[in-house]
Amino acid sequence: MTNFSEDYLLDKQVKIFQPTDGYRASTDAVILSSAISDLKSDSSVLDVGSGTGAISLCLAERFKDIRPKITGLELQTELVALSNESAKANGFTEFLSFINADISDKKTCPAPCSFSHVITNPPYSEHDMPSPNTSKAFAHNGKSFRLSEWIAFCIKMLRPKGYFYMINRAEALPEILSCLHGKMGEINIIPLFSKSNQNAKRVIVSARKDSKAAATIHPGLTIHNPDGTYSQAAHKILRLGLTLEDSLRD
Repeated sequence: MTNFSEDYLLDKQVKIFQPTDGYRASTDAVILSSAISDLKSDSSVLDVGSGTGAISLCLAERFKDIRPKITGLELQTELVALSNESAKANGFTEFLSFINADISDKKTCPAPCSFSHVITNPPYSEHDMPSPNTSKAFAHNGKSFRLSEWIAFCIKMLRPKGYFYMINRAEALPEILSCLHGKMGEINIIPLFSKSNQNAKRVIVSARKDSKAAATIHPGLTIHNPDGTYSQAAHKILRLGLTLEDSLRD
């Protein structure tokens, strides 16, 4: 197994093992995990491109009392191994597991229409300069990565009326909406601002398969105060483990 460090999420509620020199989870993963506000014991969640498992681990912590089935899907074998060790260290193995799979290979992937929720923090851009670190390059740029193909896979994994959640760069929003058009409705767009009075650099997009409901653009989440500390809303998510919906309430 690759050299790794022992780190924590949600104010040390969750232990996570991560490569010392490679892809490591960011606040984006924790914030995205907060977009899922309601799961039931019979819910099933697929985390596509799970990386070091941050999204799934945060979900498992928040919903550990009801134990929904959560599956992380990741291409890099060393990250899968570390993620499964993290699940074990937190006592989540009965309902959380990570599998090594390539979304372009049907033989390694779960069956279509298997999940009630699909959540993903995909590579951000095929046009970025790749990182010299192989693990980071895979995570941020992908291998022959196409966002449209990634989203199509996520939709295929969803059951009818299932829910989809994604975080990506704001500049990718037109492509994301194009991929969802005609397949998903009830679209929610939540801008993420690094600081107030700045343009949104990230967006969270959620949607429901086969729905015809109208789209909604929300006021958004500001992550940092002017002094660089977390905003009150971001603190509720990143430290207290609240949902995105609850964090934005007064």
